[in-house]
Amino acid sequence: MTSRVRSITFDCADPFEIAGFWSAVTGRPIHDDSTEDSPEVMLAAPDGSELPHLLFIGVPEGKSVKNRVHLDLQPEDRTRDEEVDRLLGLGAKLLADHRRTDGTGWALLCDPEGNEFCVERSEVERAATGG
Repeated sequence: MTSRVRSITFDCADPFEIAGFWSAVTGRPIHDDSTEDSPEVMLAAPDGSELPHLLFIGVPEGKSVKNRVHLDLQPEDRTRDEEVDRLLGLGAKLLADHRRTDGTGWALLCDPEGNEFCVERSEVERAATGG
């Protein structure tokens, strides 16, 4: 017997706002049952698959320490650097830049409420540098 990941859950102050940010990041629309007043907001998978959900739940306390789990993003139709620029334009903040002059490395960003995530190189970029 095994288990599968049903949801990746983000605790946040404003579930609808943070779900909107991640909707723009991932291309997953906000689920039809979610409204601005909802205590939890889910993003629907654009390809019709069900799992895992991205779920945003309102909590009263603010973020105070580094995330113990975070998402690593890999752009599908642009370079890592173009994706970093796009995400900064959506409201992300650059926390640490681990990009190297040879094109390898990653960038550590956070969403508008401080949840960390990384942006890695695209498949095309990885193939061009041997992995």
